Amino acid sequence: MCYDETMKIIIAGYGMEGRSNYAYFRRAYPQAEVIITDQQPVENAPEGVTVLTGPAVFGQLPEADLVVRTAGLPPRDIQTTGKTWSATNEFFARCPAPIIGVTGTKGKGTTCSLIASVLRAAGRTVHLIGNIGVPALDELAHIQPDDVVVYELSSFQLWDLERSPHVAVVLMIEPDHLDKHADFAEYVAAKANIRRHQQATDRCLYHPTNQFARAVAATPRRPVRRSSWAEGQPVKVGRQDEALAGARRYAVSSDCQVHVESGFFCVQGRRLCSVEQLQLPGEHNQENACAALSAALAIEPALDASQAAAGLAAFTGLPHRLKQVANQYGVTYYDDSIATTPGSTIAALRAFEAPKVLIIGGQDKGGDYRGLAQEIARHQVRTVLLIGRQPRAIAAALQQYAPAVPVVPQPQKTMAQTVKEAARLARAGDVVILSPAAASFDQYRNYVERGQQFVAAVRDL
Repeated sequence: MCYDETMKIIIAGYGMEGRSNYAYFRRAYPQAEVIITDQQPVENAPEGVTVLTGPAVFGQLPEADLVVRTAGLPPRDIQTTGKTWSATNEFFARCPAPIIGVTGTKGKGTTCSLIASVLRAAGRTVHLIGNIGVPALDELAHIQPDDVVVYELSSFQLWDLERSPHVAVVLMIEPDHLDKHADFAEYVAAKANIRRHQQATDRCLYHPTNQFARAVAATPRRPVRRSSWAEGQPVKVGRQDEALAGARRYAVSSDCQVHVESGFFCVQGRRLCSVEQLQLPGEHNQENACAALSAALAIEPALDASQAAAGLAAFTGLPHRLKQVANQYGVTYYDDSIATTPGSTIAALRAFEAPKVLIIGGQDKGGDYRGLAQEIARHQVRTVLLIGRQPRAIAAALQQYAPAVPVVPQPQKTMAQTVKEAARLARAGDVVILSPAAASFDQYRNYVERGQQFVAAVRDL
């Protein structure tokens, strides 16, 4: 896009990303008129800037040339005479380096971090941005053409994206954010923009068994014109399905991608490194590592075994993502507060063979808990501690599909009280896992605060 310096720009939403958006467009177009809008009162607004607030503000915007929405603001809620835009669109339009974009319901942050770690071990300069890193536009001026960008892309960032990354990684997709999206179909359609605008020389890596990830990979494409990072590099098709040209399932040997075989990460007949180099528990994290190594190889084909091993070993996990907190009296405690969907909690259960005390519950986002309840019934779950102010859907699923598993409601308990109860119920050799399968907003500001309170409570035992 080309902008006129005398244009009028509206910043829609003034949280952390909105402040970044304001700073970027103010700096890039100093003569433009910039207006800040938000549904909530705005504190510390720049001096002399018009600020419009109120619950209905996005549907009553003044005339403007460009409205830059914050990620969580649905485009359909914006009524404007101008172009609706986003930080993600601006970044993709201006970034001089190849972009690896990662989406999916869960595992994005871990996979992005693994990709960055492996590529750094291979000597590349990597910019890790999106929900996991700094705001994208804050980093844009520091990126050189020979660098690599690893971008964590949520459905909110992908909602109206007009370009796709050079390498798209599509992890497992399940229903999520249905409190924001009209329905699951809209959620998947937003994810599909990671693939929709790819060129013939771009790559797509998708989950080996998830039907919705495959649907995203098979999205009909409308390639945008841009210079390619891999000009002249042919993409092997190897499959009859025309829609999947340039797409491969990661963790599948027949698709020539990194997979696990006999305890090693392998690709095209060669061993990269032992799975023991991966510092994260669970088969789902081995899958994430397969995705990360496959994406790294797409950018850095000369990646060798020592670099792969060093990159995996250097990353020890992100906070609140099935992170070991402590071992107290023979009981190991894990913080998986970021698990806000049933599928992510299922992955946490499958990561351990030991008996478990499971802490779940929170604000329901429209998830289906039947599969989770069935999984709980199949595992050695000693007790379920049910937290949150909206436990009905989870409680009903447990009652129907896991009736033999004791459930202890904790609706009015603090996290410290719940952790003490978990410690009382657990035995030496057990694991206690906070993996809520629901959002945190009924009791906490976000999943980070929920996880921090869990960690503090465990350390106070």
